Amino acid sequence: MDSILKTYLGVTQHFSQQFRVHFGKMNLTFPQALTLSALADGPMPISKLAEKTGSANSTTSGVVDRLERLGLARRIRSTADHRVITVEATEKYYAMRKQTEMGVSEYFDGLLNGLSPQEKETVLNGLSLLDKVLAPQEED
Repeated sequence: MDSILKTYLGVTQHFSQQFRVHFGKMNLTFPQALTLSALADGPMPISKLAEKTGSANSTTSGVVDRLERLGLARRIRSTADHRVITVEATEKYYAMRKQTEMGVSEYFDGLLNGLSPQEKETVLNGLSLLDKVLAPQEED
């Protein structure tokens, strides 16, 4: 079991380092890049954005605050219901993404290019099993 933990920590450290270097070139943190990548699907409320990025609403709100200061995202208040606020990526973000031609998913896929399809399937199966075991269990 100790080897699973050590391997997991090593993998997460390697990913963090890779993402930090890549997205650092664009002056973005990984959470900012991940949030922008999720927003590429279109505007969404903070709660959905938090769900898609695996973060708490408060954390996501803070990331969006920083992205707004960078001019890469903006909050939009609904005209139909002023209580509803969605977040969207800006034209500045799309221009930057086009220039770099790489969002989080594309970069991640590129990191795994050295794996065969069977190896990728093995990694996916292992991570899916780990996710299933670690996910909070719902009580009936």
